[in-house]
Amino acid sequence: MNLITPLKDLEIERIDWFRSSLKNWSNNNFRSYPWRETRDAYAIFVAEFMLQKTAADTVVPVYRSFLGKYPNITSLASASIAEIAEILQPLGLFFRAERLSRAARIILDKYDAIVSSSEQELLKLPGIGKYTARSICANAYGQSKAVLDTNVARILERFFGIQGEKIKSRCKILWRAAEQVAPDRDVSRWNLTLLDFGAKVCTASKPKCELCPLAKECDFFNK
Repeated sequence: MNLITPLKDLEIERIDWFRSSLKNWSNNNFRSYPWRETRDAYAIFVAEFMLQKTAADTVVPVYRSFLGKYPNITSLASASIAEIAEILQPLGLFFRAERLSRAARIILDKYDAIVSSSEQELLKLPGIGKYTARSICANAYGQSKAVLDTNVARILERFFGIQGEKIKSRCKILWRAAEQVAPDRDVSRWNLTLLDFGAKVCTASKPKCELCPLAKECDFFNK
C-alpha cells in the first residue's frame, strides 16, 4: 500500500482502526515524564534537545537538574558552553551543549527570549531539525504537527507494509504516511503514543507481536 496516493475507503477504514487501537492501548500504557506534564515552550525545548539520540529514562534526572540551574532562556544564554557541557555530561554528545548554547542566545537576541511557535523559525536554530521543531510546535503549542523518527517509521513500515528509504528522517513517503495517519486533534498525545508504542511493543529487535493490539491487521505479523 502506498500512502502517498489518495486514500481509498479501505485504507481510510484501516487507518481509523490503527488510530483507535493505539489510542486504546495508550490509555493504560502512556509513559509519564516531566516534560510531558508542561506546556512551557522553554522546558520542552530543553527536553527535545536532551532526548536527541538519548533514552528518555536517562534524560529525566539531568533534565530536572538542568531546569533547576537554568530555569529560562536568559539564564541559559548567559551560561558558558563549559558549564552547560558539565551538567549534560551524563548524556554524552558534547556538541549538544554548544548547539544548545548558540540556540539559546539566538532566541534571546532575535525572539525576545521566547521559543518560537513557528516550525520554520525553529528550523533556523542550531541543533534543531524537522522532528525537534515539530515536536516543540505540537507539545508546547498544540499544533497539529506529526513527527517521524526511527520508532514511528518502524511502526508505519511494519503495519502498512511501506518500504521507506534508508535514512528515515528524510523519507518523503514516511513523512507523508505519518501526516496521513495522525488524527486531526491532540496530535501531541498521538505522537507521544507512537513513541511509547515503539519503545514498549514494536521494538527494533524482538518486537512483542504476541502482545500487540495491532497484530490482527499488521502486514509484518501476517506475512
